[in-house]
This record gives sequence, structure tokens and C-alpha cells, in this order.
Amino acid sequence: MTSPEIFFCDTYALVEIALGNSGYAKYLNCILVTSEQNLMELYYAFLRDYDEQKAEKYFQFWSDFVVQIPQQTIKNAMKYKLANKKEKLSYVDCIGYIFSQENEMKFLTGDQKFEGKIGVEFVK
Repeated sequence: MTSPEIFFCDTYALVEIALGNSGYAKYLNCILVTSEQNLMELYYAFLRDYDEQKAEKYFQFWSDFVVQIPQQTIKNAMKYKLANKKEKLSYVDCIGYIFSQENEMKFLTGDQKFEGKIGVEFVK
């Protein structure tokens, strides 16, 4: 029996899963992780687009999926951001992407800036 795949969800993926995007349905049978920084962005997005009650609901739900980001990963992510500064990647996305690379998991996103990058599972 094979073990389930592990995916690091960026904020885009978290929001789409929360909103029931059918393109993300198959990932519900996988192991999903994210960071506190992605929770921060998620909370803000739901506050901005909906209300505090919905923001709180999804913040609480996804908080069970948070992994600790090592300080070295943060440094490596900032080196990656600098090396790719023309792409104008977000700090939070760089952290998630590098964490996923360092931990041999796929980076789940719908962010076009990551489409085609190594180790990315791109879903709109």
C-alpha cells in the first residue's frame, strides 16, 4: 500500500479548498500542510472578501495543518526570492515553496508565478 502524498498548500490553495473548488477535490485525500504565514494571509482574505465569522472559521480549521518553519528555511527562502527578484514572488510563497522543496513535498498552488516550477502542483 502506498502512503498518501504530502502537499504544502499556499494561501491560494487554502482559499480554493475552503470555497469548494472542485479542481482541488482530489487533494482532500492527501496530507496537507501549511504555515502560520499562510494562515495570516487566509484570515486577511476572508476578512476582506467575506466577514470575521468566516475568517475565524477557516483560520481555526486550517490551524490544525500548520507546520513549524525552520529559521534556515526562512533564510533559504529569502535567498530564493532575491535570486528570482524579477518574478516579484511574495515572501510567504517563497517560504512555502522552499519548505516544500526541502521536505520533498509538492507545493500546491494556483498562483501563475509558480506554474511550471519544479515540485509545483498547479491547479486553477
